Amino acid sequence: MDIGTKIFTWLHGRPVGSDAAGNRYFTEKRQRATGRTKRWVVYAGEPEATAVPPEWHSWLHYTTDEPLPDTGRKPWQKPHLPNATGTASSYRPQGHDYSGGTRVAASGDYEAWTPGS
Repeated sequence: MDIGTKIFTWLHGRPVGSDAAGNRYFTEKRQRATGRTKRWVVYAGEPEATAVPPEWHSWLHYTTDEPLPDTGRKPWQKPHLPNATGTASSYRPQGHDYSGGTRVAASGDYEAWTPGS
């Protein structure tokens, strides 16, 4: 968090809650002329928008007036994970260059074209 956000949060912010990842959510103390209050998140670590779980995402974007309860997940719903694209923990299928670059031969594999053959 930069110094500007820190000062704005200290002067104008009212804490609303936090999530399991440690992100803290705030709203303005005073209502604006438009009738809406500004809402924002202070990330626990590196600022990453995909680290906001769906319960808080709906509140940040004014879909709900109150954040949805985190305890209401169904047994088939997985816990929220941030997007791992571009990191060491991203999905790499068998045969990916970073996973060795070899894969099991499949039926119908193509035969590479070579000039002059």
